[in-house]
Amino acid sequence: MKLKNTLGVVIGSMLATSSLGVLAQGQGAVEGEIFANRYFADSTRGYDNDEGNLFGGSIGYFLTDDVELALSYGEYHDIRTQATNKNIKGENGALTALYHFGQPGPGLRPYVSAGVGHQTIGQESGGRDHTTQGILGAGLKYYFTEHFYARGGVDGLYNFDRGDSEWMAGVGVGVNFGGAKPAPVVAAPEPIPEPEPVEEPPQTVRVELDVKFDFDKSVVKEESYGDIKNLADFMNQYPQTTTVVEGHTDSVGTDAYNQALSERRANAVRDVLVNQYGVGAERVDSVGYGESRPVADNATAEGRAINRRVEAEVEAQVQQ
Repeated sequence: MKLKNTLGVVIGSMLATSSLGVLAQGQGAVEGEIFANRYFADSTRGYDNDEGNLFGGSIGYFLTDDVELALSYGEYHDIRTQATNKNIKGENGALTALYHFGQPGPGLRPYVSAGVGHQTIGQESGGRDHTTQGILGAGLKYYFTEHFYARGGVDGLYNFDRGDSEWMAGVGVGVNFGGAKPAPVVAAPEPIPEPEPVEEPPQTVRVELDVKFDFDKSVVKEESYGDIKNLADFMNQYPQTTTVVEGHTDSVGTDAYNQALSERRANAVRDVLVNQYGVGAERVDSVGYGESRPVADNATAEGRAINRRVEAEVEAQVQQ
């Protein structure tokens, strides 16, 4: 293949791919490059200045985001013999693996390379010299965008058939296209703190006691024991509670008599709470108010019956 045909194919590929709507680096990407290398030959070849140029192109495929397999072809120029100053022609083809450092994307990506090649080059005496080469190299690629880059590198060449070593230094420009866009790095979402438990305000529960008495009596009637027991059970359920048992009378009799009667009635109910239903004595107080706090009309028999009473009340705070 002539040099102009080689370069034409590579340049045509670069122009065609640059018009693609979706281009990206990374695994599955393809790179096309044209290059110009300075060739430094072994001194035993008998060239005039032991130097020449290699112009060509390459096509590479990224097996991973970092590993590329590249196939290249180039033609030698400006190599002249010492005796006749004859311009020597030749070709070089190679298969090379490149490992890139850094992340795909715009910026600098150093690389190292290794591969095998085949060189065929003319001789002063006629005919052509053929040799298989081992290739080791290193260089830098600078990606101006995700898709366009420039490269500079150095390759060491070992000619297996000749048993000598040569090297090349060169530059190239190329395009990269067709790879999968790297997945964007998504920051882990901030953990959502669990809401602080909302404490329900405590609820107040209340038990009331209203024990009625016969006229001029302080004996607790049998029918009132169930209500007193309910109060005792509540207080035993909530041992932090206390209560005051309040005794009252109607208006019949003197104030002093009614005061004493109200106290006896309050003590009678307290005794039932403490002695029969087990409420701690220190949690129950008793007080008498005589006839001073009527809740009904003392002018009627029905009202006086309502006023002959003992009252008690207990409250407790209950968490929901």
